[in-house]
Amino acid sequence: MGFSHLHYVPCLRWKQGEYQAILHLFDNAKHFITPLIEVPEIGYDFETKTSKHTIDKHLELFTKRVVKKWGTNPCIVDISLVKSSERLVDGRYPLEFVFDELRENFCEAIPATGLDQDKIFRTMIKKVISTDKHGLCIRFNIEEASKPELRKSIEAILSTNGLNADQCDLVLDLEAPNFEPIDGFAKLCVSIIKRLPQLHQWRSFTLCGTSFPKSMAGIKQRQTLLKRYEWLLYKRIVKILSSESVRLPTFGDYGISHPEVLLLDMRFVKPSAKIRYTAQDSWLIVKGTNVRDNKYQFRELCQSVKSSAHFAGKNFSFGDAYIAECAESECKKESLTTWVKVDTNHHIHKVVYDISRFFDSEGNP
Repeated sequence: MGFSHLHYVPCLRWKQGEYQAILHLFDNAKHFITPLIEVPEIGYDFETKTSKHTIDKHLELFTKRVVKKWGTNPCIVDISLVKSSERLVDGRYPLEFVFDELRENFCEAIPATGLDQDKIFRTMIKKVISTDKHGLCIRFNIEEASKPELRKSIEAILSTNGLNADQCDLVLDLEAPNFEPIDGFAKLCVSIIKRLPQLHQWRSFTLCGTSFPKSMAGIKQRQTLLKRYEWLLYKRIVKILSSESVRLPTFGDYGISHPEVLLLDMRFVKPSAKIRYTAQDSWLIVKGTNVRDNKYQFRELCQSVKSSAHFAGKNFSFGDAYIAECAESECKKESLTTWVKVDTNHHIHKVVYDISRFFDSEGNP
């Protein structure tokens, strides 16, 4: 596979809003992204107090949606949110089933692994690597990257799977840290990056993270601007690394989501209507009232986005066209998932655009 720092790696939990956002991407954005797709948690039905699906049904739906929404394009697939020792009816393990199905549909999927996996996972991923020959993605967080045993852990993964660094993708995942003070945090990240083993040999190297809030509860109604600290941090890190001729990472984030999984009983939750619109170095959050009491307020929210200085224009993306249309006529009675699709679609286009503007034609910041 392989890609440079001119690329973008959105980390997406493959739920309806996100995979529909991917489906509606323009080709000029698709060519510059490689999604890191997380197999989502099975989910919980609070009324029946059981899982929403069997493991078989859950993984079957996931693989079908990857194939239908992303096709045969390269992607990284992380199955760590599903218990590796589960067994499907036919006896296969989750990781084994997912990659069997993706392979059958000619999807170029690269498996992701953490530094510390159980024996079953290690056995299955070695089998997938040997069969597909697409290599491996090694993903770890900043705490793990700071430990002295990092080099030994990475070397053990490579050796066990018979791989070299140039056959693998490296993802340093900051997750959702405290970014402030941002200059100090940038220096810390630079020091960690410079100590990463074989930094210049990896097939790709991505720095991922987000400052998107876990909850919208503390955000006031109407318009609010929130800094995109992960993008501001990335630009600082790149400037420092570039001045020292150190390899530049690819930018990655969590779209318009927080990485922590929240299990909410939606029977008792009253979510507010909101549009999360990615702007220059920030998110424009336009928030309304309880959507259950007023399902037709999105027209006013869209008018607020469209009339703002941050609106990129209706031709910028599918998401922008949707906002413009909704601002001009009564919005359909859409679910909140629709707005995850709209907001995520715009976000991906915006990040691709930001990266193209940040670097010159020779890849220099």
